[in-house]
Amino acid sequence: MEYRKLGNTDLELSVITHGAFAIGGNMWGGNEKQDSINSIHASLDNGVTSIDTAPFYGFGLSEEMIGEAIKGKDRSKIQLLTKFGLVWDGSNQGKGEFFFNAEEDGKTLPVYKFASKENIIKEVEESLKRLGTDYIDLLQLHWPDNSTPISETMEALEMLIQQGKIRTAGVSNYLVEQMEEASKTIQLASNQVSYSMLNRAIEKDLVPYSLENNTGIIVYSPMERGLLTGKYFKQAQLKADDHRNGYFAQFDLEKVKTFLETLETIAQEKNATVSQLVLRWTSLQPSISVVLAGARNAQQAVENAQAISVDLSQEELNTINSALKEM
Repeated sequence: MEYRKLGNTDLELSVITHGAFAIGGNMWGGNEKQDSINSIHASLDNGVTSIDTAPFYGFGLSEEMIGEAIKGKDRSKIQLLTKFGLVWDGSNQGKGEFFFNAEEDGKTLPVYKFASKENIIKEVEESLKRLGTDYIDLLQLHWPDNSTPISETMEALEMLIQQGKIRTAGVSNYLVEQMEEASKTIQLASNQVSYSMLNRAIEKDLVPYSLENNTGIIVYSPMERGLLTGKYFKQAQLKADDHRNGYFAQFDLEKVKTFLETLETIAQEKNATVSQLVLRWTSLQPSISVVLAGARNAQQAVENAQAISVDLSQEELNTINSALKEM
């Protein structure tokens, strides 16, 4: 495994970080609890020291399973990354910015973006309890909340750092102008954003900003929620309630399939999987600090961790990049 310091901080994370959205179950067609816990153990056993989650993942279930999985382990060797700012339990009392309606056990739950100081303090205490720890290594705003001044949110994060409840603070899905506004109050460690071979929009402005300001970029959806594994072109079936049924429709699937054939050729020469090739390519892009890789079982977790060992030459990188341009 490789490890990198996050932005301007002393927080060192494993380049491949365990992304714990899918093990929460909601929006992913469910998952077996023991498989989820085994995936965390397998990640830790293979050099992955960082785990990224959020209260919204499984409505608390993802954090609870992580807490159970790391119980009794050396906490100082594990970095817990979680989030705040998505409220589904009605505790915001109508405040905040409506986001979307989620489904849980046949019930519709309105989800709000809500990043007030009071709500942040409440959510952190709940996350600490679920995770079974007394501090969070990186606390991130899940989505921008236009109903709360950025300065109020950032002041609350600064206070939590001073209290020792969080080591560092970051955001997710922030635009450059929002990063600039936040920097008036706090020096953020990172911005977690969507980035993949099929979605490189951040290269235009966020990557240059991050390089100039020594801010880490944490990448989510590098596999485009499984599309870049290639298995969905080989008769894999998604459950009816899996959100990816609609998500994949945004891509030109025939072009993606052709591109994956190029990756398959290189992967075979490397004795690696296409997934490992995708993760390694992503980790080598400028300003990328950490790549989140989801795993629903131990086998997937081991494969993700071993992606860091794939050695890509400049010639092979050029071949991949040329194929991407043709898309």
